Amino acid sequence: MSNFEQKLTEMLRPAVEMTGMELLGIEYISAGNHSVLRLYIDHENGVNVDNCADVSRQVSAVLDVEDPISTEYNLEVSSPGVDRPLFEKAHYLDVVGETVDVKLGMPLNGRRKFKGILEAVEGDNLIVEVDGESYELPVANVAKANLIAKF
Repeated sequence: MSNFEQKLTEMLRPAVEMTGMELLGIEYISAGNHSVLRLYIDHENGVNVDNCADVSRQVSAVLDVEDPISTEYNLEVSSPGVDRPLFEKAHYLDVVGETVDVKLGMPLNGRRKFKGILEAVEGDNLIVEVDGESYELPVANVAKANLIAKF
């Protein structure tokens, strides 16, 4: 998560929690007038369209006052879905033993994409087994990570 996304998370988390929902994380995709600010929310009873609308209203009010994004953007509020995004160390700890898809910001041994079993979280590193080989991936270098759904 970028520093900007971390600042947005800290700014918006209270507004999301006021609705009774949990803010899993934020993605900001900068694309000029087509930029997107996407919030992922969750609740132990699941997330429905009304929950997303409530969070959108609360968050919009904060964004209007604080105005952290100077360009045009679309606000999207979403449930985590089946390919649950992983943002924080606690999210990784919850899915140890599961298959994850990790994309690094900076290559490790010439590689940025790792899809395999999350074996462990040790300190600030993820241990991911890909094709029989274990890789130690710094959480700080993770650009994007998702849980791969089992069917």
